[in-house]
Amino acid sequence: MTAPTSPAAPAAPVWTSRDGLALPDLVPPAERRCWVAGGLCPDLDLAALFRGHVAAHPARQAVVEAGDPLGGGWDYATLDAEVRRIAALFTDAGLGAGDVVALRLPNGRAAVAAELAVYSIGAVALPYPPGGGRRDTLALLGRARAAGAVFAEPSDLALAGRLPALRAVFTTDQAHAGRAGGVCWLGAPARTRWRPGAVDPAAPARLMVSSGSEAEPKMVAYAHHAMGGGRARYLRALTPDPGPRRHLVLVPLGSSFGSCGVLTVAALGGTLLVLPAFDPAEALRAASAHRATHLFAVPTMLRRIAERPPAPEEELSPLVAAVSSGAELPASTGELARRRLGRPVITVYGSSDGVNCHTRATPETPAGFVGVPDPAVVAVRIVAPDGREVPAGEPGEIQARGPMTPLCHVGDRAGDARHRTPDGWVRTGDLGRLDARGGLFLLGRLRNVVIRGGYNISPAEVERHVAAHPDIAEVACVPVPDPDLGERLCACVRPVPGARAPTLAALQAFLCGERGLEKRKLPELLLPVTEMPHGPTGKICRGTLAGWVG
Repeated sequence: MTAPTSPAAPAAPVWTSRDGLALPDLVPPAERRCWVAGGLCPDLDLAALFRGHVAAHPARQAVVEAGDPLGGGWDYATLDAEVRRIAALFTDAGLGAGDVVALRLPNGRAAVAAELAVYSIGAVALPYPPGGGRRDTLALLGRARAAGAVFAEPSDLALAGRLPALRAVFTTDQAHAGRAGGVCWLGAPARTRWRPGAVDPAAPARLMVSSGSEAEPKMVAYAHHAMGGGRARYLRALTPDPGPRRHLVLVPLGSSFGSCGVLTVAALGGTLLVLPAFDPAEALRAASAHRATHLFAVPTMLRRIAERPPAPEEELSPLVAAVSSGAELPASTGELARRRLGRPVITVYGSSDGVNCHTRATPETPAGFVGVPDPAVVAVRIVAPDGREVPAGEPGEIQARGPMTPLCHVGDRAGDARHRTPDGWVRTGDLGRLDARGGLFLLGRLRNVVIRGGYNISPAEVERHVAAHPDIAEVACVPVPDPDLGERLCACVRPVPGARAPTLAALQAFLCGERGLEKRKLPELLLPVTEMPHGPTGKICRGTLAGWVG
């Protein structure tokens, strides 16, 4: 007699790109259907949601670039026409449903129109911020098997030949169009007229890029349901509805936090205000001149804004709140910003993995309190190391699942195994607890990351590149507290016997030029040592090094 066996878990639905990228949905299908049936996720794709707003208010401002010579920017009708033109260009170039299209563009109208055009043709968008090194571009586009790309920087165009899956490459710079590789100009007139087609709202829409804690940037796949549902609901829940929203998004639209930019237009029907690059004086001027209702920034940006004196013509009365995410908000920065702006500062605890909770930052906020999770966005539970859900008051790992939960990690099955449970809960790697009223307290970060101005840096990745320097025998990278950026990265190095440690400038030049490391990841401090301190287990004692630096 054979022992009874448990029924096998149903196979996860899998979306596969035309180039073979497989994206399984790790959330049970019944849960997804429940969220749609309950109205928590609209059963429409992002392009269809956008077209609904075009029909409802075509003359409303859609995207405004601060300092734009157009003054009023684009209204919804104009943005819709641009989206259709770019969608036709993409279609004429052979892109369509089942393709991944990378977008590396500065904040502006073109970035918004291009992303909406990707959704419109049923393709998957891979936006990521400009200004990085070649390693990340090759890693991201290669793992995503991107079939198309839109670049603004000539250095990115030069990499296109190293990505054999790319079938269509566009540039926003007409001077670089038509060069080697058949680069197309994104501003060209379309040869054909494009008409919308059906797009499956359960299909992937955006690959969210995060600096993460891994050696390479991680990507997380979001369906239209999760973007237009859970992530849009989080934006609505930040404050009571102030009427038509006017979101000034200061972070890159290609970042995880910056994804709120396109959702402002596609899902909320509001006005998106952007700057091509962050400047505190320009941010305040834009908020005043364009009547921003919400300001989205990382803590470092808020600090720099709060330190600026008011201009004589400044008028911030339409502002409802400032929203901080991307890194822990220091209490002093939150209070300074609240006093300077005269409005609440809302802190968001979350990640690209689909974790979210927010609260108002006040001097009375208990230490570690990050808000009460909203199950209409994402539910949160606390889990012990043995997998048991613990009762209120007990600490454990924070796990999350709900309408905001993404499909999976991209090209990283090991990442899914580490960060997702068999029934689709996201393992955050953060330690927390829930109180008796459901409030979430963050007790500590379980992952080894350095957070510089809202950007996560993996010390392990940087160490591997520093160790490649011929004059360095040992290296350990440690965070150093910084009142402006939160943390900076210090490389502690022991030189090879008989050699001298490189200067900080020489080390940065090596990492950037020889190793292709992104500038945002470069160590900003250098500590040469004759011997590394070691703990009882023989490992380098990073706490001791941090004390030496401090």
